[in-house]
Amino acid sequence: MPPNPFALVTPASRGLSLALTRHLLRTTTMPVYATHRSSSEDVIKHRILDTLDVDPKRLTLLHLELTSEPSIAAAADKLSNLLQPSSYMHTGFFTGGILYPEKQPSDLDVSKITESFQINVISHLLLVKHFSRFLPTAQKPHLTTPAKWVHVTARVGSISDNARGGWYSYRSSKAALNQVVKTFDLQLQMNKSQAICVGVHPGTVKTDLSKGYWDSAAKRKLFEPEDAAEALLNVVNGLETEQRGKVWDWAGKEVPW
Repeated sequence: MPPNPFALVTPASRGLSLALTRHLLRTTTMPVYATHRSSSEDVIKHRILDTLDVDPKRLTLLHLELTSEPSIAAAADKLSNLLQPSSYMHTGFFTGGILYPEKQPSDLDVSKITESFQINVISHLLLVKHFSRFLPTAQKPHLTTPAKWVHVTARVGSISDNARGGWYSYRSSKAALNQVVKTFDLQLQMNKSQAICVGVHPGTVKTDLSKGYWDSAAKRKLFEPEDAAEALLNVVNGLETEQRGKVWDWAGKEVPW
């Protein structure tokens, strides 16, 4: 039986993640599995497929709540039941993120710190736990280029690049996520999986997460979600095995630790 690659985007219902899902549907022939937490699957499906000239059967939605391990596990089990024995994850984007922009220590709030780490780090770890089984193994199928497991992180997670301070919970949680990228990639190497794990920095994207910073970002670069998605997929598609375990920005430049 020939191999059947698929793409996964989680979550996938708005902003950059929505644009990534739409771009994968538009520019590939793979089935695309997309997660959401909405109570209305039809609304999400319409949002993703709107104006796209693609076979709607290529899109499958999975309900998944990032803050619940049982929900993550159930979504992975549902995906497993939907796949053929020859299916494998060709490209996976793990996009969950939240920003509380503390400017000074007195702004720190334990509930917001907890939520930042829950979404920016812990959910990513649990997605590794439950969804990494879909990556290609060492034996099959034989791939000429590695499968890509991609965490959306941020340049502000770089310790050596931190020259301004602030954003305590966001910076520290993204730094932790960068460590997840490196550690999981080492696991893939140890298992001789035909896959690599990387992080990507999309730049400042015009989404709800960055809305308070659009004016300041415009002086540098502010990306529409569709443009950011295209740039990231171009970078990811071009990555080779020797570029594994690192963080890459939207222009294909390495982000330092």
